[in-house]
Amino acid sequence: MNIFKFKAKTMVLQHIMRVLLGLALAYAGVSHLTFNREEFLAQVPRWVPLDPDLVVILSGIVEIILGLGLIFFISQKVFFGLVTGIFFILIFPGNLAQYHNEVDAFGLDSDRARLIRLFFQPLLVLWAIWSTGAWQYLKSLKKKQSNGTT
Repeated sequence: MNIFKFKAKTMVLQHIMRVLLGLALAYAGVSHLTFNREEFLAQVPRWVPLDPDLVVILSGIVEIILGLGLIFFISQKVFFGLVTGIFFILIFPGNLAQYHNEVDAFGLDSDRARLIRLFFQPLLVLWAIWSTGAWQYLKSLKKKQSNGTT
C-alpha cells in the first residue's frame, strides 16, 4: 500500500492536534537555530561522532521541515506523521544522555525531572501517529499482511 496515496480520515480533534504538533515542532526547530541552541547542545550524546553544533543545526532543520509538513502538506499527513514518530524515536538518546549525564537544560535541573521527561517521548510518538491518521495506515498494512495480500 502506497503511503503517499493512503487517505486517512481524521476527526477535527486529530486535525487540531496535528497542527499544534506542527507548530510546536517548527517553533522547536527555530529555537534550535537561535535562542535555545545551548540548551539543545546539552542534549547531544557524547558518543555521536559529529560536531554537536552540527547535530543541533541539522535536527533543528528537520524539525522545521516536519512541523511545516504536518501543517501544510495535509494530503501527505500520514507520511509526515510516520516520519515524525520515527524522528521522536531517533532523538530519544538525547533525552537519555541528558538524564544519564545529569545535564541541566530546559529547566530540568534534577534527576527526577529528567527521568519524568523520558516518559513523555512515547506520548509524542503516539501523538504524531494518531493525529495524522498514520495509525490507520499501519493497521491497514497489518490487515493486508494478515490477509496474505501485498
